[in-house]
Amino acid sequence: EVQLVESGGGLVQPGGSLRLSCAASGFTFGSYDMSWVRQAPGKGPEWVSAIRGGTTYYADYVKGRFTISRDNAKNTLYLQMNSLTPEDTAVYYCATGASPSLWGYDYWGQGTQVTVSS
Repeated sequence: EVQLVESGGGLVQPGGSLRLSCAASGFTFGSYDMSWVRQAPGKGPEWVSAIRGGTTYYADYVKGRFTISRDNAKNTLYLQMNSLTPEDTAVYYCATGASPSLWGYDYWGQGTQVTVSS
């Protein structure tokens, strides 16, 4: 059974940092491109970042603040988020895929809530 389990979300003040993790199982993690996608209240899902092989990609609204990485030995995907703003408040999902259009994403996690507020 394929599973993607996110963790690390929570409440943080503006300017703060969080590190999200996504533990993968049930498939050959290292063979898949991976992404982080977020969905803010009342909005549709939006792509945040992807990692394809050793190359990373970022949406403009997180570039320079967020860093995606993976540890294939641990079957884990990460998202280091710095300089957080209230606009980053959303449920964050990890998923298999790398397209900013979110096309072709086969597997999704259940999400972890990130709230940025003072």
